[in-house]
Amino acid sequence: MRSVARTTRSLLAFVLAAVVSPTHVVPHAQEYRFFKGQTVAPVYEGWQRKPDGSVVMFFGYMNRNYEETPDIPIGANNFFEPGAADRGQPTHFLPRRHYFVFQVPVPKDWDPRRRLTWSLTVNGKTEKVQGWLQPEWYADDGVIQMNIGPGGTPPTNPSNTPPTIGGSPAQTVSLSSPLTITASANDDGIPRNRRGRGGAPLGLDVRWIHYRGPGTVTFGTPRASAELGKPVEATTTVRFSAAGTYVLRAIASDGLFETPHDVPVTVR
Repeated sequence: MRSVARTTRSLLAFVLAAVVSPTHVVPHAQEYRFFKGQTVAPVYEGWQRKPDGSVVMFFGYMNRNYEETPDIPIGANNFFEPGAADRGQPTHFLPRRHYFVFQVPVPKDWDPRRRLTWSLTVNGKTEKVQGWLQPEWYADDGVIQMNIGPGGTPPTNPSNTPPTIGGSPAQTVSLSSPLTITASANDDGIPRNRRGRGGAPLGLDVRWIHYRGPGTVTFGTPRASAELGKPVEATTTVRFSAAGTYVLRAIASDGLFETPHDVPVTVR
């Protein structure tokens, strides 16, 4: 049975993809693709109560652009309310839809009717989303796997656990010097039914992304993978186009779960 949360999110993704403005249009295969000039829509993915009783809300986003990657620092154009404006949200937005990008902890006694609002202003237009503890939006591990994975049906690997990942601590580097960082990830070898080219079983994958920071980030080796059931070490050099404070994120994925490791970097 498809979950209510999954169906609602699928409908939302369809609506987000369909609502666009008539500029920067390139027709392709009977659809329209917008390379730049569009908004970024924040998305509420649901909530979960942890074993210790704490509660987290999950958020993602839909960048309607196919190429533009806006940088929106924390502040008047990228903030949460009520309370702290910075809840760990990205400031660099990659193209298209990204699920369960970050989670926001809220108190155990959070009023189920109380709203937490994320506001984003991109290309002069503001989009908002509200998160609250609606029972139908409870995101258990099955819902998370269906969204990150192929979707449509409950996962065939209910015993699957998220990958574990660690790596480089916070770094400081000069603008003229390349930085080398590493992330190491492990997994339980589940799912076992993913296949790559030639039918070879797919194992754990680690990719590096620019999560926060003002300039352009270039990764020498943005991705690494390993055989099924084996650990992955993802080492890359990084170059920056501008000084500032950045967060580089390594994401370990088994195809159904994703686990991030963040490396804060100060570029002088």
